[in-house]
Amino acid sequence: MRSRALLGLLLFLFHLKVSFLVSLRKSSSLPQKNNHQNISILLDSLLRGYDNSIRPNFGGPPAVIEVDIMVRSMGPISEMDMTYSMDCYFRQSWIDRRLSFSGHDNDTLALSITMLERIWKPDTYFYNGKQSYLHTITTPNQFVRLYHDGRVLYSSRLTIKAGCPMNLEDFPMDIQRCPLKFGSFGYTKKDVLYRWNSARQVAIAEDMKLSQFDLIDTPAGNQTYTSSPKETLPKRLEAFSTPLDEYSMLLVSFHLQRHMGNFLIQVYGPCVLLVVLSWVSFWLNREATADRVSLGITTVLTMTFLGLEARKDLPKVSYPTALDYFVFLSFSFIFATIIQFAIVHYFTKYGSGECYFSADLSSDDESDVEEDDWRTCEKIVHSGEGALHITSSPVHHIHPTNPTFIEIIPLNPYATLPVKTRRPSTPWGSFANHCFRRDSYHQQDVHVNSSVIRRRSIAIPNNACRKKKKRTPRFNSVSKIDRASRVVFPMFFVTINLFYWYAYLLRTHRIENVGYS
Repeated sequence: MRSRALLGLLLFLFHLKVSFLVSLRKSSSLPQKNNHQNISILLDSLLRGYDNSIRPNFGGPPAVIEVDIMVRSMGPISEMDMTYSMDCYFRQSWIDRRLSFSGHDNDTLALSITMLERIWKPDTYFYNGKQSYLHTITTPNQFVRLYHDGRVLYSSRLTIKAGCPMNLEDFPMDIQRCPLKFGSFGYTKKDVLYRWNSARQVAIAEDMKLSQFDLIDTPAGNQTYTSSPKETLPKRLEAFSTPLDEYSMLLVSFHLQRHMGNFLIQVYGPCVLLVVLSWVSFWLNREATADRVSLGITTVLTMTFLGLEARKDLPKVSYPTALDYFVFLSFSFIFATIIQFAIVHYFTKYGSGECYFSADLSSDDESDVEEDDWRTCEKIVHSGEGALHITSSPVHHIHPTNPTFIEIIPLNPYATLPVKTRRPSTPWGSFANHCFRRDSYHQQDVHVNSSVIRRRSIAIPNNACRKKKKRTPRFNSVSKIDRASRVVFPMFFVTINLFYWYAYLLRTHRIENVGYS
């Protein structure tokens, strides 16, 4: 019994082995999906007699190249060089009937990039490109797909640096339109035509973000570039070329709207604060000359530095930008505050008839000066009785009978000789004259260019004028010009700002394009 069971088990295993070998042979004898025994045999048969220097449909209609672009990232965008860079997948597709093979509609051959050297491909180049390169890490980022109807799909990953002519008149509220132009370098439109892929033209990655701009639109179109022989051929070959050659070209324009947040923080905000800071001088009294001048000069220098710093990253264009207008506007308001103080100081200088200083008396009990005595002294000075009399006599005796009198001395540039017995006096700045009380009389000589200035004595009450020891500020006077400037300057600045911002935002269509941001 055991021997029979063992024999049956061996027969079963032998039968299973034979069945496996038969099925393996059948599977190896099945035809491949492309109806060829080997892909290598297929490619060899396709490339047998193939000339990669001749375009498809040679001698017939032009070869049509369909293009689409997938943009992965953009930047940097340089205003100094007027260039922009982007990383993209650049795909080209064309039909070459010499590479067609029999098979199903979805049959596709993924080929190695070495196949590119054996087949024809378009000589596409970028018209406004400056520094473009193919990514080669870890291997060249390219692939080729071959379809059964002879369509070839060639895709490569490129970093393109292209020129972008920028108009910076509206900077930093500008919208730049950076084009990308590409086409055939040597084939005219009779040989090669470029078309956008109808399914997808220019696609933007969903996670793409730019630091300084917003990509608001990417319109694409077809163009025809016409060139003369002088542009493409050397002089010795100009006679063999047609007068005008037309080339097919594709164009895509990237519309970039600049972010304003950085400029609002670094330029516009500080400019407004400096202008407001310059208005502080309107609340300082007009006698504080040093304070108001130093405040004005400091704000002017700071505004100058800020304006130069704002243009550091911009090219030296021949026209002013919107930022230049605002900086100049702010500088003008700051400079106007200095001119305003010069006008205030000119109309309120010493000798204009306004009181600026009162006097400290020599004794403590006479520390308060009565307002009536002060006004009496002012009336005497303005009455004209302190007129000067120049005589030929070198000496004049002052009347000795009235020991209490007022002496009027005009402020003038003449130098006087020292007096022997006369007590020194202090000029009175408010009236451009000197007023003091005299308890005794004496005789003095004053020589001015061989002439004598006679001081006329006028008798007044004892309490009309008191002897001055030193000058101290009596009150802080406020000019009417300062009072008006406190209102006029802010209102004028706000009005100009409203007009400035509305004009530029409307001009650059930012009011309509709020939805893009």
